[in-house]
Amino acid sequence: MKTIGIVLKPEHPQGKVALEKLVAWLQQHGKEAILLDALKKKRTIPRSLDLVIVLGGDGTLLSAARLIEGLDIPILGVNLGSLGFLTEVTMEELYPTLEKIFRDQYVLDPRLMLKSVVRRGKKEHPQPKVLNDIVISHGTLAKLIKLEIIINGQFVTWLRADGLIVSTATGSTAYSLSSGGPIVHPSVDAIILTPISPHTLTNRPIIVPSNVAVDVILKTAEEGPHVTLDGQEVFPLDGEDVIHIEASERRLKLVQSPHRNYYQVLRQKLKWGEG
Repeated sequence: MKTIGIVLKPEHPQGKVALEKLVAWLQQHGKEAILLDALKKKRTIPRSLDLVIVLGGDGTLLSAARLIEGLDIPILGVNLGSLGFLTEVTMEELYPTLEKIFRDQYVLDPRLMLKSVVRRGKKEHPQPKVLNDIVISHGTLAKLIKLEIIINGQFVTWLRADGLIVSTATGSTAYSLSSGGPIVHPSVDAIILTPISPHTLTNRPIIVPSNVAVDVILKTAEEGPHVTLDGQEVFPLDGEDVIHIEASERRLKLVQSPHRNYYQVLRQKLKWGEG
């Protein structure tokens, strides 16, 4: 590995110092460091990158995932604060981890991503790919919205709720979890549909294979509903819009932390076993 991209969480109080130290360390080890702007489009990213290091939190990594989506570049998540589900490596662990990576002593963890398109009449509006989730919600409306859910062309149900979360296994520990969804190991190829505050309590989360196509049709005519992608990008919806969701052809390649496994992260983040 020779060329290393770095994505830094904007305006983080420790970010500048951490970045300067990392760049100096990389240069000492004969590497070229390139600072990337997570707000820029994919076409501006050098394809010569061998690795992307994210300095920030899970939100910063989600932005970086969209930035490099489709470029087949491994990504290492480093948390500048508390441990994250995606940014598993701490600053204290960063340099020992990089030494192992540069000796090819690392494991890649391929993560499923979702792609979607909003179909409005004869027009299609492609949306950015996501690592965590796609959320259809009522927006600022103080009322339920009505959704029709179809999987592989088969009608599943009508849903009256605050909205619907369609997530990957990676995203099962994000918004879906807080809405009563299951925790799914990120290696499981699945798509999770979690209702948000459904009017009928018998509407429960459902897990389906990742090779299906999910269509969610908005049956609410009022203005306000929208689709949110990884909690960072928003697209307004109109009545009868169809949100078509499938698994992306490419997966995000996360570098596994050599210091802890997924269950250790779960225990620490969710405070399991604490009195």
